[in-house]
Amino acid sequence: MHFAMDFAKHITTKPPLIFTRPLTWITSTIPRYQPRHSPPPPPPPPLPDSNKPQLTTSLPSILSHKVLDSSKCKTILPHLTSHEFERLFFIHHSTVNLKTTLDFFRFASTQYKFRFTVRSNCLLIRLLLASNHLPRARFMLKRLINGNVLTPLKNIDGRLSEIASSFLELNRLTDQSYGELDLLLYILCSQFQHLGFHWAFDIFTLFTSNGVFPSLKTCNFLMSSLVKSNELHKSYRVFDAVCRGGISLDVYTYATAINAFSKGGKVDDAVGLFFKMEEQGVLPNVVTYNNLIDGLCKCGRLEEAFRFKDKMVENKVNPSLVTYGILVNGLMKAEKFDEVNSVLVEMYSKGFSPNEFVFNALIDGYCRKGNMNDALRIRDDLKLKGLKPNAVTFNTLLQGFCRSNQMEQAEQVLEYLLSNGLSVNEDACSYVINLLCNSSKFDSALEIVKELLLRNIRVNDSLLTLLVCGLCKCGKHSEAIQLWFRLADKGLPANTATSNGLLDGLCERGNMEEVFAVGKQMVERGLILDGISYNTLIFGCCKSGKIEEAFKLKEEMVKQGFKPDTYTYNFLMKGLADKGKLDDVDKVLHEALERGVVPNIYTYALMLEGYCKADRIDNAVSLFNNLVHKEVELSSVVYNILIAAHSKAGNFMEAFKLRDAMKSRDILPTIPTYSSIIHGMCRIGRIEEAKEIFEEMRNEGLMPNVFCYTALIGGYCKLGQMDEVYSILQEMTSKCIQPNKITYTIMIDGYCKLGNTKEATKLLNEMISNGISPDTVTYNVLQKGYCMEKELDETLQCNQVPNTGVPIEEITYATLVEKLHPHTDAAISNQD
Repeated sequence: MHFAMDFAKHITTKPPLIFTRPLTWITSTIPRYQPRHSPPPPPPPPLPDSNKPQLTTSLPSILSHKVLDSSKCKTILPHLTSHEFERLFFIHHSTVNLKTTLDFFRFASTQYKFRFTVRSNCLLIRLLLASNHLPRARFMLKRLINGNVLTPLKNIDGRLSEIASSFLELNRLTDQSYGELDLLLYILCSQFQHLGFHWAFDIFTLFTSNGVFPSLKTCNFLMSSLVKSNELHKSYRVFDAVCRGGISLDVYTYATAINAFSKGGKVDDAVGLFFKMEEQGVLPNVVTYNNLIDGLCKCGRLEEAFRFKDKMVENKVNPSLVTYGILVNGLMKAEKFDEVNSVLVEMYSKGFSPNEFVFNALIDGYCRKGNMNDALRIRDDLKLKGLKPNAVTFNTLLQGFCRSNQMEQAEQVLEYLLSNGLSVNEDACSYVINLLCNSSKFDSALEIVKELLLRNIRVNDSLLTLLVCGLCKCGKHSEAIQLWFRLADKGLPANTATSNGLLDGLCERGNMEEVFAVGKQMVERGLILDGISYNTLIFGCCKSGKIEEAFKLKEEMVKQGFKPDTYTYNFLMKGLADKGKLDDVDKVLHEALERGVVPNIYTYALMLEGYCKADRIDNAVSLFNNLVHKEVELSSVVYNILIAAHSKAGNFMEAFKLRDAMKSRDILPTIPTYSSIIHGMCRIGRIEEAKEIFEEMRNEGLMPNVFCYTALIGGYCKLGQMDEVYSILQEMTSKCIQPNKITYTIMIDGYCKLGNTKEATKLLNEMISNGISPDTVTYNVLQKGYCMEKELDETLQCNQVPNTGVPIEEITYATLVEKLHPHTDAAISNQD
């Protein structure tokens, strides 16, 4: 951040008659939290009286001679200080030989590493300007600013501050100016743009506040530079200073100021200045009109814009191609397509052909309207005119395709921009990346992000999080990891939310050794873990059964100043419940309550699920009734857990009671509500009742999913009613519901039980052709079927199932030997 120099307190009193140093330590533009540059070192102790007269006479003699006497230089330089030279040089500067003085500066700097003060250098530059040696003065001033000249000041801010104050003081002391301010401002605006224009502005303010103004040409150049860099407020202040300085303004001054006001949305000020310009007898030129017309068009004041176009014609100022381009652009943005044609006709009649700007304005208008066909037609016309579409053309089309949701075309345009090194609209890029991610095209999104990183462009944090999480969900964890570290290598690190997304994706994969290894590297690269980071790692440990590590992380979390929350305790309780340690679950819940952590509905749901999995349904019912008594707001998830437990146990009366209780509490039953009841009934052969529940489910607007259909198929397979199975399968196809691995396995088992291995094998092939990989359970079922028909040749042909690489398990070998045909419900249930 830039802080303006505090020049106001300097040079407010009349300087003394001798050259003193009131401005040695001028306030710089260094941010205030940084130390300012150190002042020059104090001068050495005074020379003995016997040497002072010798220096006083020898130095002027050396500098005024036509040729530099190096032997005399060697005599005085060891005794000469920078400040002593500055004093003597100022006193005798009017009598020195310029060439000899330049040679002296060079000799002292190279041979003795003599550090001339900035003021001494500034005085020499003034002498060069006074003698019309402008190129040499410009070269020397650039070197002085750059630090290529030996001076006591090594900081560029300090040098610029000293240069400005020195030039101003020399101007005041000599009551003369040789254009040093013009030169300094010109160099800063043209050669040192990377520093920003605040230095040029601050120096201009310093001089003008002390009554010293640069030429009008320099004022115009400074204003124009500020407008181009969008530092409009500073340009207004420069214009105001010029007006108050009594300088006669020319057409370029007015044109630049009108452009600044128009660009800043101060169109009324621009219009007022235009009329004031005419009152002052300054005739507007085509640039002045164009700047004003452009400002009016951008504000939507098209009627006024056309009136000024007519006014310029009346005043015999011919509209240019730029004029027509501005009007076309304004009309297209206002979607006044009919009026555009008349402007184009007039433009052609004046002998102008559309340029890239006009074509791009037309394309932009049609893109905004969503008419991409006309936009592409204009693009083709541009090519036919011998013009080449530029970055603006393609970015406009890119945004148009994004607005009209033509993502394939948008992706193609973006790919063209990136592959050809053209500039890209970052908002449009973000839009494309977002849509690609939402369409699960994470590879394409990743390629775009990587291309942007090559240009040091980083997409926003939310998109990075979306992309990293998406890559992890589709199994591309290594790509997500590489992206995170590529961002770090570029100095554009991902934020904590994105980093947590990566950790979460790795935890979901279950390899906690990998999670901790990658997490350690991330921390070494600057990641600071927060409470969500710890919760994510705790979740991963609990999911992988590493409960001890999870509790250690909780303790570390506390040490780092993060308070465990509901999520922390829920993850720990879920991990314990999955291991059947329900007594420990109660202890963790008690600890959470003691620490003021309020359980949520998920807390109770996982406890209910834990009790049900451990066949402690009485405990689950007791907890549920307690929640109802306490009027805890329950969800369908809680009811579904108990309904599933009762259905599995064949206690359908209790299951239906709970279903009805849900409805009475305005909690709508969900697909899992009915699927668990249907599955339970089918398991015990109550198929017709299951079908009634199936229809009831449909009547309530719930569409049965693959699990509901699979339960019915399983029921009919048990009964050997394969015709009914086929009917259900046809219905699934009509509803676009794809059978899954369990569905196929149950049907294969059904046919095998009936001794129809031919149909079973046909189903296996269909399963594979649909992209569903059979597992060992599927093959075990089929192998048993072969055994039932004593087709041992087929079962013993190979040790691996053909085309799958799935090895035959021990159970299969036992089946082959014993020719057993046990019920496969257990295997199927485990798979479910």
